[in-house]
Amino acid sequence: MERRKFLFRSVQASALLLVSGNMLASALPIFNPIKKKKMYFHYLLFWLRDDLSELEVKEFENFFEGLKKLPYQRNLRYGKPAASSPRSVLDNTFTYNASMEFDSLEELEAYGKLPEHLALVEKYKPFFDRMLVYDTAYN
Repeated sequence: MERRKFLFRSVQASALLLVSGNMLASALPIFNPIKKKKMYFHYLLFWLRDDLSELEVKEFENFFEGLKKLPYQRNLRYGKPAASSPRSVLDNTFTYNASMEFDSLEELEAYGKLPEHLALVEKYKPFFDRMLVYDTAYN
C-alpha cells in the first residue's frame, strides 16, 4: 500500500512540475519581452521620360545596379509594373520601382547622403520626369 501511495505521489509531483514549468515558460515573455528589431524599407517609383529610346530605358537599370554596390542597403530589387488585372486601387503608371532594406533609420539616412549615391542620382536624374519615395518602418 505504501508503495502505491509513493508511486501516486510521484506521478502527482511530476505532473505538477510539468504544468508549473509550462506556465512559467509561457509567462517569461511578459517579464522579459523579446524586442523585435525594426526594419526600414526604402521604396522608389520612377516615371521615365516618354522620349527615351528603348536603349536609354534599359540603360536606366544601371542606376539600380550602381545603388546595389553602396553600403547600408540590403536586398535591393527593382522591376517594372506587373501585368496585373486593372482595378481601382492599382497604379501601374510608373516605369520602374525599387525597394531596399535598412537595419536602422540612421543607416537609411546615411545612405541618402553618400557621395556615390548623390552622384548616381545626379547622373540618372535626366532620365525621369517624376520620382516618389516611400520610407517605411516595420516591426
